[in-house]
Amino acid sequence: MSSTRKLVVTRTSQSTADVDNSDVEETLRKQMESEGALLLGRSTFEEFRGYWPAQIDDTTGITAHLNQVSKYIVSSTMQDPEWENTTVLRGPLVDEIGSLKDQPGGEIGVTGSITLVHALIAAGLVEEYRLFVYPVVLGRGRRLLEDATAVPKLALVEAEPFRSGVVLLTCRTA
Repeated sequence: MSSTRKLVVTRTSQSTADVDNSDVEETLRKQMESEGALLLGRSTFEEFRGYWPAQIDDTTGITAHLNQVSKYIVSSTMQDPEWENTTVLRGPLVDEIGSLKDQPGGEIGVTGSITLVHALIAAGLVEEYRLFVYPVVLGRGRRLLEDATAVPKLALVEAEPFRSGVVLLTCRTA
């Protein structure tokens, strides 16, 4: 499959609200600028739709980005997404994502949506992983790489530390 767009999985899972995150926010803004589309599973989409459009004092740029970016939701049950610039993908995952990747535009970002991410990894559709690692041990939660035997070999491209202790690891499939 020849594709012009890169599928990028970004994982941020822990907040460090009591520290200066302005450098992390700047990096997230740059990532949002490179996104031409956002791919989400139904549950994450519904959480986003219930929260972000109502934010009026958001200084991070996330609300503006989510309201304007083309959003693609993988769901067999959703009928009306009720959020502008949103398309529901109902067909076979590999076909739908292959078609999306063949369209012109910026990167296709994926955040949250762990069930969808597992399916994308298993199908070999992810080219890049951007993993924000927080200096916090949670001890529970769903793993990004549930079945490591299905994960392709990854190459570390960049490790970017932030003032808060957060580190952004960028890995690409080797």
